Amino acid sequence: MPVILQNILRFVSLVLLQVLVLNNIHFLGYICPYLYVLFILSLPLGTPRWLELILAFVLGISIDIFSNTMGLHAFATVLMAFLRQPAIKLFVSLHEEGSNYSPSLRTFGIADYLKYMLPLVLIHHATLFGMEAFNWIDFSNLLLRMLLSWLVSVLLLLAIQVLKKE
Repeated sequence: MPVILQNILRFVSLVLLQVLVLNNIHFLGYICPYLYVLFILSLPLGTPRWLELILAFVLGISIDIFSNTMGLHAFATVLMAFLRQPAIKLFVSLHEEGSNYSPSLRTFGIADYLKYMLPLVLIHHATLFGMEAFNWIDFSNLLLRMLLSWLVSVLLLLAIQVLKKE
């Protein structure tokens, strides 16, 4: 399947999964997994930076439209996409210039993929939950919600990576 078609299908399926299923899961009022970030994490390495940022904005604003969150997801997703290439250069040791494969457990290896994925998803969640609360009055509750959602999101993202056939 061509890469463009594969990415379009990934985009649509992740947005639908997020807005129809995952946004309705609020386990104990704290945990809401965000799997749509997998789209940005899985973009091929050769994707131009300007395209990453536009795709991140379109992805985030799509989630915002269905979630009625007024740009919170768009901002957090664009920030994550902005930091994606520096994270690859900083954390991934086997990255070759000019390569165009998609980051995954198989292409990066377990250690490099975790070093790539964990901070980016944490930055996304911290930005999203921090902007959503927009105050520090109940910081412990905010931190608990952010960390639990981050942990569940990471576990689900890893499960998807393990089950992926490529």
